[in-house]
Amino acid sequence: MMIRISQWLRRYSTGPVALAALLVFVAFSVLALPRQSRPQGSDAGTPDLSIYYSAADLYRWAEAYGEQGRQEYVQARFTFDLAWPLVYTFFLVTAIGWLCARAFEPGSRWQLANLAPVLGMLFDFLENIATSLVIGRYPQPTPVLDSLAGIFTLLKWGFIAASFLLLVIALGAAIWKRISQRQGII
Repeated sequence: MMIRISQWLRRYSTGPVALAALLVFVAFSVLALPRQSRPQGSDAGTPDLSIYYSAADLYRWAEAYGEQGRQEYVQARFTFDLAWPLVYTFFLVTAIGWLCARAFEPGSRWQLANLAPVLGMLFDFLENIATSLVIGRYPQPTPVLDSLAGIFTLLKWGFIAASFLLLVIALGAAIWKRISQRQGII
């Protein structure tokens, strides 16, 4: 199943699509990301930018945000934070897929690298759901999800970091293969 998903994603990872994804990623990063901030009037942290946090941290943030801040937080998770994971995943999947097709043999396990950003996006969405429910229901406790939220965030950042590392590796391998082919090494 994972191999079929990877192959399907690679089918659409052409040069023009990867370039378009890069442009969308850069535009979104420059135009939309700077406007995203903590809930109004709050100096508290935010789950989205933390590597890991506990359920107690999540409840502390919910308290610090206040009623309006909690509403803003939940609204942002279901507007901006629905679009942003799609944008970075579109870029990473197409760029990694396009570069791996040039750097590695078709049957190589490296061709599955395009799945890492998809897992990052999945955990990002799970994080958004969990934190929104906990913060939106505050002061009522939301057992299980309050503890899972920090794990989802940790996994999100792990897969996103791995995706960017895989992107750099694929770029280096594609450049090396191209240089080697021109010099007759391969």
